[in-house]
Amino acid sequence: MSSITNLSVQQLRKAAALKEKIQSLEKELVRLLGSTVTTTAGPVTKQRKFKMSAAAKAKISAAAKARWAKIKGTAPVAKPAPKKARRKMSAAAKAKLSAKLKAIWAKRLAAKK
Repeated sequence: MSSITNLSVQQLRKAAALKEKIQSLEKELVRLLGSTVTTTAGPVTKQRKFKMSAAAKAKISAAAKARWAKIKGTAPVAKPAPKKARRKMSAAAKAKLSAKLKAIWAKRLAAKK
């Protein structure tokens, strides 16, 4: 495209006429459809960004490294994921939970009789 400074007067008039025609057609389209017309310059819809967890990224990375290692014929360098430590319940919490469940079951058995 040539810049505006390099255009002749006749070309500028033709460009202005085309722009007016486009605007009038857009107005007519708005009248027919009853909504606004979006131009191609702006985004049509706002897309949400997909957020991936760190664990998912690590799994994908490890799988990709394993695939490349298989293709290259080398052993995979991926480290095994550390196992999560199991949480332990205190003796007091166990006793409290046990007493609560015994009370619930006793109430259910009494309701059946």
